[in-house]
Amino acid sequence: MNPNLFKRNELLAQKVIHGLQSRNMSGYYASSREEALHKALELIPEGSTVTMGGAMSAHEIGLVDAVRSGPYKFIDRDACADKRAAMLAAYDADVFLSSVNAMTEDGILINIDGNSNRVSAIAQGPKKVLFIVGMNKVCDDVDGAIKRARSVAAPTNAQRFGLSTPCAKTGSCMDCKSPDTICCQFLITRFSRHAGRIHVILVNDSLGF
Repeated sequence: MNPNLFKRNELLAQKVIHGLQSRNMSGYYASSREEALHKALELIPEGSTVTMGGAMSAHEIGLVDAVRSGPYKFIDRDACADKRAAMLAAYDADVFLSSVNAMTEDGILINIDGNSNRVSAIAQGPKKVLFIVGMNKVCDDVDGAIKRARSVAAPTNAQRFGLSTPCAKTGSCMDCKSPDTICCQFLITRFSRHAGRIHVILVNDSLGF
């Protein structure tokens, strides 16, 4: 990585972490995927019940594989015959793994969801929510973060899932009401009422969509 970009990311991450702290959330900076994985596992006590929403970033740093094979009770939605039961079990989990579609420099988290199991678990239920966030997802402000979520994350995910939405065909948001739309619920997390619940690991890398 260009050393100037590395320094930029490190400095920006400190600003984001300060913003998270002001919002009763915890932030950490990892200079690499390996460091991010190490920090994430520090935050997940052995024996914890762990589950997740869609979080490519957690896969990309190796966290999902580590939890599957480690001393944890992992609720693997993709491996469950009853996916609804797996989704409901997430609300009583010790740790919920996720990422964000975008976030602001002052620590506001932006997420869009189709089935809404992910945003609802982020908002309420699991004892701890652990976000893995590449620095590519940090935006100037809420407007910029929502724009990124709708114009970058949503079309990419619609294409990844093989959905028949206008954005999957054009690559840009059409503000559609398609039956396949994944822009059903918007969650803006600007403060956590419960200290110690939300943790964000910022990774000096481009992760997820």
